[in-house]
Amino acid sequence: MEFPILQLIFLLAVSESSDLNDPELFRKIKEGNHKAFKTFFDEHQNHLYYFLLKKGVSEQVAEDLIQQAFVYIWEHRDQIDTDKSLRAYLFRIAYTRMLNVFRDHSKFDDNAEILNVQSSDEVDDSINREELQTAIESAISSMPEKRRNVFQLCFIQKFTYKEAAEFLDISVKTVENHMGLALKDLRKNLKQFLS
Repeated sequence: MEFPILQLIFLLAVSESSDLNDPELFRKIKEGNHKAFKTFFDEHQNHLYYFLLKKGVSEQVAEDLIQQAFVYIWEHRDQIDTDKSLRAYLFRIAYTRMLNVFRDHSKFDDNAEILNVQSSDEVDDSINREELQTAIESAISSMPEKRRNVFQLCFIQKFTYKEAAEFLDISVKTVENHMGLALKDLRKNLKQFLS
């Protein structure tokens, strides 16, 4: 998995988070505004697609899960809580359905693979860039699981701390703590690249 190196270096430098939550947009969707729903779809469809691919589903399954998640939100828009993150809710719906696909698939065929391993890494001419990439992956994979999950949601998937907390069913403070520790781990493991 290739990480956006420049973004990571910038994040390590500033270590701040922005809130992408939009209660006004969510209120409009709740009221049945098609344009607001299209805006929400356009903003989050690609992020959700890549999130599902990184979890190991095929492109076709990812597209199906995305459609199901957005349809579910539209059909249940009257239940939207504008105080909570609709984005986190969307990702949780897709993630739960993905787990159901894995479970159902394993019931019928233990030998078949639903996973579509991505092997199309771009060749990079710079040895330093490859070394940095390897160091980043190593640093992230060596993190405890919960810390790694929080980092991937907040940095890779661009979740806000609140969205990550809702998705993982933990407190925002716990997300903040894990992100702080993740950035500390990365600074320590990547110090030769940061100087």
